[in-house]
Amino acid sequence: MRKLIITLLLVLPLTAQVKTVSLHPLITDIVKRVGGEHATVIDLIGKNGDPHHFEPTANQLQETMGASLYFVSGKGLEAYLPSLKSIVKGRAKVIEVGESLPSIDGACDHCEEAHGEEEHSHQHSIDPHWWHSVDNFRRAVTVIVAELSLVDAAHAADFEKNGQTYRKELDELDRWIRVVIAKIPKKNRQLATAHAAFGYFCKEYQFTAFSVQGINREQTPGSKELADLIKSLKEHQVAAIFPEKESNPKVLETLTKDTGIALGETLIADGASVVTYDQMMRHNVNAIVKTLAP
Repeated sequence: MRKLIITLLLVLPLTAQVKTVSLHPLITDIVKRVGGEHATVIDLIGKNGDPHHFEPTANQLQETMGASLYFVSGKGLEAYLPSLKSIVKGRAKVIEVGESLPSIDGACDHCEEAHGEEEHSHQHSIDPHWWHSVDNFRRAVTVIVAELSLVDAAHAADFEKNGQTYRKELDELDRWIRVVIAKIPKKNRQLATAHAAFGYFCKEYQFTAFSVQGINREQTPGSKELADLIKSLKEHQVAAIFPEKESNPKVLETLTKDTGIALGETLIADGASVVTYDQMMRHNVNAIVKTLAP
């Protein structure tokens, strides 16, 4: 019996880990940083998934059995959220990380001017791309610290310590962004992108936002909308249109051809293809400054 107990102690982990699930690549980054050695995270969406349209399969959900927490972005980003809540009800908690974070309107800055308020009232929903605000991302870290601490109070101090370390890094990232963005004169801070994903970034760093598509990539502009957009881009002397890794290049090619506006470097809207939030933000800021700074 004594030998059996010793064997079990050698086989079993010294500390149990909180099993969590993430359905957004950038949230995965936070959970890994905050949870550290005390948490495991199953990244269902991966680095190439589209948070707007991703729906977990039955096999993927089977892999998440035993998880205590499911972290999603919220603010209306995930259409499948009601189904997910129904599936895991009673055995796990679904946390909408963005739910308590400050929101902005879903319409781009030029929308009413170019198209009329009544015509585009359907676009005035909440913008779900909260992570393009570093301040919001800091707040998201705090949300995840609190949720992990609730299910694993024994390691709450470690979660808080990890969260503080990450928030300090985000403070440094924000300072760096502001220094680099200062190279762009305010009159040149016109950010035209494939879809309306950068509103929080534009608000935080004083850009005017333009988008070819709406909040999601299915909102492709019609001929009249495209003509109005071209007119608005010219009137505001927009220097470049920035594509995204997941955007439709044909629409942007038409715009740049018809306007003579340059095509900027590709931006990362939803955290796809990067390992960390810091990588995404530095990539985007460097691409924007390279194109718009004198």
